[in-house]
Amino acid sequence: MPRRPARTARPAAPRAGRDAPAATAACPCGLPARYGECCGALHAGAPAPTAERLMRSRYAAFAVGDTAYLLRTWAAATRPPDLDLDPAVRWTGLDILGSTGGSAFHTEGTVEFRARYRLDGRDGEQRENSRFVREGGRWVYVDARA
Repeated sequence: MPRRPARTARPAAPRAGRDAPAATAACPCGLPARYGECCGALHAGAPAPTAERLMRSRYAAFAVGDTAYLLRTWAAATRPPDLDLDPAVRWTGLDILGSTGGSAFHTEGTVEFRARYRLDGRDGEQRENSRFVREGGRWVYVDARA
């Protein structure tokens, strides 16, 4: 996500669900499902079936301020000790641009995406090709590919 919104320099208590939509609201990830049946279920502990679903659920976690979920779904080798999200950032949309691997039959995969946001009255976007692996049978985010 944008470089300013996620800061790891200072400790912060997780603000899980600061903007969490109602379970019956549209999911922020862009899929045609209700939050409670889509990313809300993953935020509550259900495993993501694919790397793309994990990517979408992580985007939704940024949108609702669920730092605990972001840390829980980050590979142990690359996970920061804490995560401080910028409350001024409002995530406004997600486009999946492509993927490799990442299915129920794979142990690794990538998901290229464009995430749109609004900050200080200006629209912006972050484009990234994220790498995912399975850790303990669950998909986790590793890092951004160069």
